[in-house]
Amino acid sequence: MPTHLIAIDQGTTSTRAIVFDEKLAPAAVAQQELRQIYPAPGWVEHDPEEIWSSVVATVREAMAKAAVDAKGIAGIGITNQRETTIVWDRVNGKPIHNAIVWQDRRTADACAALRGAGHEASVTAKTGLVLDPYFSATKIRWILDHMDVDPKRLAFGTVDTWLIWQLTQGRAHVTDVTNASRTLLFDIRRGVWDEELLGIMRIPREILPNVVSSSALCGAADLDGSLRGVPIAGIAGDQQAALFGQRCTRAGTAKNTYGTGCFLVMNTGDRVVQSKHGLLATCAASRQFALEGSVFIAGAAVQWLRDSLGIIKTAPEVEALAASVDDSGGVIFIPAFTGLGAPHWNPHARGSISGITRGTTAAHIARATLEAIALQTADVLDAMRADCGFDLQELRVDGGASTNNLLMQIQADIAGVRVVRSSIAETTALGAAYLAGLAVGFWRDESEIDKQWKADRVFEPQTSYETLRTKWREAIARVA
Repeated sequence: MPTHLIAIDQGTTSTRAIVFDEKLAPAAVAQQELRQIYPAPGWVEHDPEEIWSSVVATVREAMAKAAVDAKGIAGIGITNQRETTIVWDRVNGKPIHNAIVWQDRRTADACAALRGAGHEASVTAKTGLVLDPYFSATKIRWILDHMDVDPKRLAFGTVDTWLIWQLTQGRAHVTDVTNASRTLLFDIRRGVWDEELLGIMRIPREILPNVVSSSALCGAADLDGSLRGVPIAGIAGDQQAALFGQRCTRAGTAKNTYGTGCFLVMNTGDRVVQSKHGLLATCAASRQFALEGSVFIAGAAVQWLRDSLGIIKTAPEVEALAASVDDSGGVIFIPAFTGLGAPHWNPHARGSISGITRGTTAAHIARATLEAIALQTADVLDAMRADCGFDLQELRVDGGASTNNLLMQIQADIAGVRVVRSSIAETTALGAAYLAGLAVGFWRDESEIDKQWKADRVFEPQTSYETLRTKWREAIARVA
């Protein structure tokens, strides 16, 4: 009798495989960093073959650590960096170009041209999204325009699709509704690829994967020596997986994931909320809908302090450095390295640091970096409240930076909301495991899962940051 589930969490900066036991405790974790490729300013790519090899390596390592073989795995859940675009040759299975990552801005002009042609209203009405380089469609078009390959030979997929193709040795070309809803090609109300959108983007229907439920059997793995015969049963884009893992399955519940970017998602139940404040309507993994605000640079700003400025040696050091000063000393840092996401949506904005004086220290810049993460989130939360009308009292949090207690307290103070950190930090992978487990009968229903969620720590608002928020809005206006 299989007693474990395995979640593949393929993210922007690393790949992780986590084996969960029957109590949903992580039995083993394996992680491998992913090389970032920057061919030009504002361009970001990954090597799809490296993505796949990192999955194979981490899956095998995690299973070895957990001392479990394929017979002990009930199902595989996959969660992935969304919007990242891969096009490959169906015949030989080889990518025809590097993966174009969600952060990539090379199609900003193409999006502007589509807006100029009057297409945005139709696109937004059907997809819940805006015309921005963030999403997959213009990335697909760019690859097709720059590679001389017969489209009839090609297959497109976001990372989940690419991994399932590899896991099943080309037998399954599928994606789930959450990933499909991030392509600019999917009508979220009807749940289908939309012919009008395909025409606007000039993308052939035959390269697209079949769309399945986030919790459903969609193929069996055929990975020699590790996962042969194990059902692939859960698929969700990373933010929707985290929403499900945080058990935000009622309208008005919300979570924020602090990773490379920051992603605030609120469940809107069976209602598609068409945002008037720069947010996105999207599909949730639980046959519901959600409203999302995406901040492009969050944890990546801390990485920048480490890798480019050298003021910290490891990312966790930022907490102690920032805590060594009472405030940021008037420094405002806007980390718009790849433009501004929600609610501003300006792909051409670039970062700035203002308010520097002779007395500014590395600690002030570190503090301003944590404040920038919280301020961007608060902007999104304000827009979400205005769109939905929900008086959100609690924000559930996860992701690497959520372990930073100072950041979480700053977040509670700036947003004026109770911040609740999950006892299991791996809620993205946990959501994928939940989805897979439901599909294979690991649990009878979601009520069994709800009983397992526990809080690790609660951060209550203690201080007002209204003066800082005013200065932040002024600084945003200058770069936007």
